[in-house]
Amino acid sequence: MLEKEQILLIVYFTIIILFFVIFGIIFFIAFQRRKNKLLLDKFKAQQRFDEELQNSKIEIQEQTLKNVSWELHDNIGQLLSAAVMQINMLNTNLDPKITESITDIRGLVGDSLQEIRSLSKTLNHEVIENIGLEKSIKVELDRYKKHDFLHTEFSVIGEEVHINPKDEIILYRIIQEFFSNTIKHAEASNLIVELTYTTEDLNIKIQDDGVGFDMQSVQANSGLLNMKSRGSLIDAEVSLDASPGKGVLLTLNYPFKEMDKLGMQENG
Repeated sequence: MLEKEQILLIVYFTIIILFFVIFGIIFFIAFQRRKNKLLLDKFKAQQRFDEELQNSKIEIQEQTLKNVSWELHDNIGQLLSAAVMQINMLNTNLDPKITESITDIRGLVGDSLQEIRSLSKTLNHEVIENIGLEKSIKVELDRYKKHDFLHTEFSVIGEEVHINPKDEIILYRIIQEFFSNTIKHAEASNLIVELTYTTEDLNIKIQDDGVGFDMQSVQANSGLLNMKSRGSLIDAEVSLDASPGKGVLLTLNYPFKEMDKLGMQENG
């Protein structure tokens, strides 16, 4: 009888221990799930915050560039136009030598006026939205070519797809950032831009033949990091391939959104 009671007692203790073990496992699993959910929620909240912060920065930058564009076009442009008119009024009944000098000055002022107007177009996102990505790139490249900054080549493969205007602005600013780095630092002679449209995405390749740089130094270059952070906002993959003395290659892959694809079907 005593042995039977001992066996029952052992069984009871075993059941109790198993219960606590199972309860502990369930509690641990529930705790881990709750912890993981909180960490995931925190990560998503941080991601949303970073994205909103980046969007706010871009909006502020775009508004600033737009204001600068207006100032260039409306104020400085008008002053240069007035200067051209004044020069034209002076250019009558003057000594031929003076007339020649005034003609040269008028040419310089006229060229400056055209440059201001071209520059104001590339700064104003509303103008870029109206003329589109391709034409905006071409306007910028034409400016470089006109002033002998470097030789440029521009090619488009496939049929143009009209993408979301906001995404288009970000793509253009990434490209413009690369152009700016090329002009300022690359000491390049040639700049080649290629746009390739497929059914799924837009691939952009930009190559310069400048001095290049060590890829390890990219981390310290805020301009290049800025291109990648802008690209992440529109799910675009931005990659750079560079080495000293061999120039820099920018590869930009932008996957079309559903609205872009619908537009392709309608145009088809």
